[in-house]
Amino acid sequence: MENKYLAKILPFLNEIEEDRRKQFEEYFRTAPMWLMDTFVVEELEKGTVFVQEGEPADMIFFIGKGLIKATDYRIYGINYDFTMFDKVYAFGGMEVIINLDKYQTTLQTVTECTVLKIPKEGFKKWLDSDIVALQQESRLMGEYLLEQARDSRMLLFLQGADRVAFLLMKRYRKYAQGGVLRMKGDRQELSDFTGLCVKTISRSIKKFKENGMITTQGSNIMINYEQYRRMEEMISGILAEDL
Repeated sequence: MENKYLAKILPFLNEIEEDRRKQFEEYFRTAPMWLMDTFVVEELEKGTVFVQEGEPADMIFFIGKGLIKATDYRIYGINYDFTMFDKVYAFGGMEVIINLDKYQTTLQTVTECTVLKIPKEGFKKWLDSDIVALQQESRLMGEYLLEQARDSRMLLFLQGADRVAFLLMKRYRKYAQGGVLRMKGDRQELSDFTGLCVKTISRSIKKFKENGMITTQGSNIMINYEQYRRMEEMISGILAEDL
């Protein structure tokens, strides 16, 4: 009954891939009707900042469709885009669990997005009264933080083009379809995600293309499985030497 009701109040569930729809259904499997009655769905344009670091954490967000990125401005005032999200996470959920009043990072849409909004107090009331929901949110938050910690340790050993290769590997694992990753070769975007200057990004892309590790088509970058494996072997070798 709840899944049918969920699909009724969240019509975008009928428009997304099955795995993602199942993630939503699993996340809200034990959600009470009173909580679902507070759901608000909003359409956001590309480039919209919908969570601002330091502002009151009064709303929980779930991404129904589209991609977002997290940006940290606390490193000498420089923006550093440290990850992109494509799973069903409760953005603002960490602040609820560790009892923080303000958002700890900035979230911005990378594409047009369909966003589910839930008032913080209702979300907190649900977690406080439902151990299954609390355990689920804690597990997802732990998995995310563990992934970020691992990536941070990896980046300590990587510089220049190697850091770009690491980012491309992660993008391939998350977004490749039919064994091929197709992405825009936006140098500034890659610069923001790696913390490298645009000039270094351009040199790295040129190097990878000359070595046959990527293929370009206009301003787009394409990576097939063989190219991905070459990058993976290269990064594994560098880390083995440093460790």
